[in-house]
Amino acid sequence: MAQSDFLYPENPKRRQEVNRLHQELLDCLSDSFHATNKLIGVLNTHLGCRLASIEMKRDATIKENCDIIIQAMMKIQKELQKVDEALKDKLEPTLYRKLQDIKEKETEKIAIVQKVISVILGEATSAASAVAVKLVGSNITTGIINKLVTVLAQIGASLLGSIGVAVLGLGIDMIFRAILGAVEKTQLQEAIKSYEKHLVEFKSASEKYHHAIIEVTNTVKQQMK
Repeated sequence: MAQSDFLYPENPKRRQEVNRLHQELLDCLSDSFHATNKLIGVLNTHLGCRLASIEMKRDATIKENCDIIIQAMMKIQKELQKVDEALKDKLEPTLYRKLQDIKEKETEKIAIVQKVISVILGEATSAASAVAVKLVGSNITTGIINKLVTVLAQIGASLLGSIGVAVLGLGIDMIFRAILGAVEKTQLQEAIKSYEKHLVEFKSASEKYHHAIIEVTNTVKQQMK
């Protein structure tokens, strides 16, 4: 037992809690890298994008890894914006408005996009139209991705962002010392509460992001049958 544990008997429990929170965060980060690469694969395959896959850096900080995902998402949004602008340019205004109408059936939207997608991409399939309908101007890009980007930026800007990813695998004491190097002991409880808050928001945004990507890939599979 560390000497400080005699003065702060709750420290061992706090160490365990810190370890759990960091491991959960690391798992969420890893999942977000995986999901983003899956989305990149869909865009490259069906919309002719040339986006590079991303990789989690074990020798970097949490903030640096959050920034990698944020930058990838910004590139994804830029590509989707290009497709959206092309659709707006090629479609009649009434048809383009139908794509933005949440009450319009998805099958109808895919049929609308199918009329012009080959002109935009040079060569296209029904799967490409489905991807465009699912992603361009939808809640996935305007809501879900934006929310995840915001949460990642908040995590990166917090105390948590300065902790290295590699330290998470070195044991409870190493993690605890890393955090104590950044804050006073009296702030540890407040810091843990902050981490819990960020993790709740991250989990929520991450789950919606993952579900949205699964929905896109499932739609693509249906169109390719």
